[in-house]
Amino acid sequence: MREPLAVPFDTRRDCEAQWHALLARAAARLDMFDPDFSVFPLGSTETEAQLRAFLRGGGSLRLALHDPVRIERDAPRFLRLLRDYSHLAECRQTPRALRQLTDSFCIADGLHVLRRFHSDWMRGEAVFDAPGAVDVPAHRFDAIWEESRAALAPGVTGL
Repeated sequence: MREPLAVPFDTRRDCEAQWHALLARAAARLDMFDPDFSVFPLGSTETEAQLRAFLRGGGSLRLALHDPVRIERDAPRFLRLLRDYSHLAECRQTPRALRQLTDSFCIADGLHVLRRFHSDWMRGEAVFDAPGAVDVPAHRFDAIWEESRAALAPGVTGL
């Protein structure tokens, strides 16, 4: 295993660059939480290519969010990816009781994490090859996932 690496960021561009770096390292499991995923370019061709390669390789994707409207409206490539890989990718919407959660994080393989400390700002950090840095976000994600219900089903969005 490599030496842990922490990379702080405070701009959208740097956040996206670190997110793509995290996606590139993902091999088996990708867990992501954000209120609406407006910052993450889920509809871009680059993201689609990375996620398709990840899922083709047998990876699994779990995405939890408060509101799916932005993805439904702005990310048709991502919706198509969900349809094509429905056996490996799932999205869930949080219940009203969890809507006060305002942080944002992505976890890859229990080794890498990207965290934005508050979803209204870009300030955060990406930490690679550091299982200890993933523990708290992983427990939080599992708790959020258990409380959430299915969203972005292909039949519901009209695909």
